[in-house]
Amino acid sequence: MNCHISLRNGIVYMPTMGRMSRGFYRGVEPVAVVPAKATEALRQALKATIARGNPAVSQPQRRHDWPPPVVLKYAGVKSWSAFERGLQVWDLNESDGIFQIAGNTRGPQGWVEDRDQAINFPLGTSVDSVIDRMIAILQDAPI
Repeated sequence: MNCHISLRNGIVYMPTMGRMSRGFYRGVEPVAVVPAKATEALRQALKATIARGNPAVSQPQRRHDWPPPVVLKYAGVKSWSAFERGLQVWDLNESDGIFQIAGNTRGPQGWVEDRDQAINFPLGTSVDSVIDRMIAILQDAPI
């Protein structure tokens, strides 16, 4: 399971991450949009996004077939570069019952995992504990 979590101007954006045939992911509807300070709404949005998992989605074959990132319309911006201004990004992953929260940093080739920001949870950690930690990270992040 892969969740992509973006924080921009105090608002959290969580698209459903659809899994394409080659193992890559892209954001699709539905998208949760929640103020970072709204703890209970954020908790419910994280639970719902995790529960949706990663439905199979088509992989566009040509560059011009790719739709714009789904979060742009929710953020009220027209381009990815505009959305990236002030953006902070995390991935919440689960594999074989082991969760990880991975902070990302902007590199020359795009967003990459920052190993200094990775939190690996021990096997058996509850999804509620992981969500609580993700909420704390989002609410403590500088705006």
